Amino acid sequence: MEPEQLETSTMRIAFCTDILPPVADGVTRTLSELAPALLADGVELLFLSPMRPPPSLPWRDRVHRIPGIPFPFYPSYPMGMPLGFGTDAVLDRFAPDAIHVVTPSLLGLYGVRYGERRGIPVVASFHTNFASLFSYYGIGSLQWLGRRLMRGFYNRCAATLAPSRTTAADLRAIGIRNVTLWWRGVDHHRFAPSFRSEALRLQAGAGTAPVLLYVGRLAREKNLDYLVAVVRELERRGTTFRLVIVGDGPMRDKLRTLLPRTHFTGHLRQDQLAAWYASADLFLFPSANETFGNVVLEAFASGLPVVAVARGGVRELVRPGRNGFLAPPDAPAVFAEITRALLERPTLLARLSEHARATADRYSWPDVSRRLLACYQHVLGTYAPAVERAEAVAIADGA
Repeated sequence: MEPEQLETSTMRIAFCTDILPPVADGVTRTLSELAPALLADGVELLFLSPMRPPPSLPWRDRVHRIPGIPFPFYPSYPMGMPLGFGTDAVLDRFAPDAIHVVTPSLLGLYGVRYGERRGIPVVASFHTNFASLFSYYGIGSLQWLGRRLMRGFYNRCAATLAPSRTTAADLRAIGIRNVTLWWRGVDHHRFAPSFRSEALRLQAGAGTAPVLLYVGRLAREKNLDYLVAVVRELERRGTTFRLVIVGDGPMRDKLRTLLPRTHFTGHLRQDQLAAWYASADLFLFPSANETFGNVVLEAFASGLPVVAVARGGVRELVRPGRNGFLAPPDAPAVFAEITRALLERPTLLARLSEHARATADRYSWPDVSRRLLACYQHVLGTYAPAVERAEAVAIADGA
């Protein structure tokens, strides 16, 4: 069957994902946007996860909970433990056409093995390069092992969906095959300059000072020591500003000590988050390990220019001199100088803001959903189980 002949109304996809809302990060935001879009296109969905979304999500009843244990570095992030044969029975009753694994975890490995045992394709979406994070936790010498495990995991999948060309190239460079580009989107109704709030700026104690914003997990792998160095350099130079940090994580208490003049909001609802994006003057993003950078798109959609580190998928979003600027990953002083110079040039900031919105306009969740559907259709139309592939190779070798 040709991929374009496959009716989406017949498609049944089972997701294996360790995290779901109410956890707030790029993975859950992507799933929260995709689920209703795929359902609207007639795709039947089932989620296997140790988490259950809040009642406010209409697809909550499509989640089958499995046992889970806390992840060592993030107690709020559970690890799914698909124990026993009960999960097989759940999937068998659902009868998926394909499995979509979200993380290379025990649950993800279960999804891969289930697909192999049942002769159905497995699609993996790549969200975080876990091997690249080892150095932040004192185990950098094991990156080779992490890359090896990644290669073994993703090469068992019919397709690996990478969110940026940079990430796709990195995956291919370590020997991962069948890599396909699948970017991310932004909701232009939820994130827009119209949500600007002077009351929020007053709440942060900004007064007439420009507001610098960071949004994300408060964790080592977000390169937040770099941000601390940037802030101290700005203070040393006498730059007037107010820093607002949105998010939570294991570095929260340390950052509160190191950055006593900063306004910390903790986790926010999406409407509150949108108001902070729109109410700030410049978005600072020091992370050097992003596979895409969802928060950068949200900032752009809110009319907020971005100063980021020139590494990872963010480089494909931030265009220096058009919607923001990039600084070297080992030079926080340069990052600080770029930030200071922009704050002193409001006309340039306004021009960058216009281009930021234009950049965000090119990314929409409906396009992301259509791209994913096309990938499913292609995989389902071309997939041959491992036994069939082995037989085909044997016949070719014999010929």
